[in-house]
Amino acid sequence: MRARNCLAVLAFVVAAALTGVARADGPSPPRPGDDPIAARLFPPELIMMHQQELGIDDKQRTAILKEVEKLQSTVLPIQWQLQGATGELAHLLDEPKVDEAKVLAQADKVMELERQMKRSHLALLVRLRNLLTDAQRAKLKALR
Repeated sequence: MRARNCLAVLAFVVAAALTGVARADGPSPPRPGDDPIAARLFPPELIMMHQQELGIDDKQRTAILKEVEKLQSTVLPIQWQLQGATGELAHLLDEPKVDEAKVLAQADKVMELERQMKRSHLALLVRLRNLLTDAQRAKLKALR
């Protein structure tokens, strides 16, 4: 059950980080076929959802869970920093007279934290892809 909860949370975080969270008034996120990078990578929830069809063995399952847990321990502190940095940026923008230099410096901090999160997520997806056999990757492409 813990692994399922971890994967559900991770699925949301990965999807949000790599494609952006869809807004009701904004465009829908790209589908895997529309994104040349996403089309070559497989989110953990997709792998776990089809683990029987893929023939994921115990060694692969353990490695996948280990990678997901490693990502969570890396990304959680960054998420906290990002929330704080975003709040500070919003506070700077609330001032009657906005200091452009301070806003841009704070925006740089926010964007750097976002970059770190996206990089961590991409690294996870690459590691997961490398844990799969050629046949498993082909099967996932078909299942997608």
